[in-house]
Amino acid sequence: MTRIDKTFAALKREGRAGLVTFITAGDPDYETSLALLKGLPAAGADVIELGMPFSDPMADGPAIQASSLRALKAGQTMKKTLSLVREFRNEDQTTPIVLMGYYNPIYIYAVDRFVRDASEAGADGLIIVDLPPEEDEELRPAAVAAGLNLIRLATPTTDAKRLPAVLANTSGFVYYVSIAGITGTAAPDVTSVGAHVERIKAHTDLPIAIGFGVKSPEQVRDLAEVAEGVVVGSALVAAIAESLDADGKATGETKPKLLGLVEHLSAALRQPAEAAAV
Repeated sequence: MTRIDKTFAALKREGRAGLVTFITAGDPDYETSLALLKGLPAAGADVIELGMPFSDPMADGPAIQASSLRALKAGQTMKKTLSLVREFRNEDQTTPIVLMGYYNPIYIYAVDRFVRDASEAGADGLIIVDLPPEEDEELRPAAVAAGLNLIRLATPTTDAKRLPAVLANTSGFVYYVSIAGITGTAAPDVTSVGAHVERIKAHTDLPIAIGFGVKSPEQVRDLAEVAEGVVVGSALVAAIAESLDADGKATGETKPKLLGLVEHLSAALRQPAEAAAV
């Protein structure tokens, strides 16, 4: 079992959904990003998605686009992103890390080298948003051989004909995109999402994590009723952005603001009644 498998098995035993948090590697700088990454598990993150900065993140909304640009401006590279994972693993051998991003930086780094280095650094899975199943032959076999979960996206437009291709060779969990569009720009409709998730569950035993547009404890709590995980990304990188100074540099508020929000969101999964009263 991979760390992802073990984490979702543990969550099932606890009787709750997991909080999946997204931050961008190197945002707003390497050292601050490392401190945030190390702080996420204690704040309540069950799984961490670490964004690989890219200059043209087409599936992402303004908040995550801006975080990528901040990271790249600060000198973040793929090598440094994998170094973040490696440093995190020096202290935490339990919390899964999923590298999320686009295929171009992986291709430039070299696929075999990337898969080897990501696995050796301690990454557990990959979400490559612009790599459809029909075009993953360069990456998928190498990732599977290295023990990395390849996690695919299902969306509101993934129909019955398309779903088997999405689920084939998927492992770890299925990421359900709750809205049609880019990240962080609309709120998910729980009733609609629930119906789509049930349809997917009829075809797979994998856990399902719901993301895109999730910002509040109330949304986290509601979506946790229909899935095994809830992903929050744009709200977290927006919190980082709000804490920066006029020059885009980290301040004394950056770490507490980000981790405080994670604690607040996590409480919706661990203490639903208490969170509802906040």
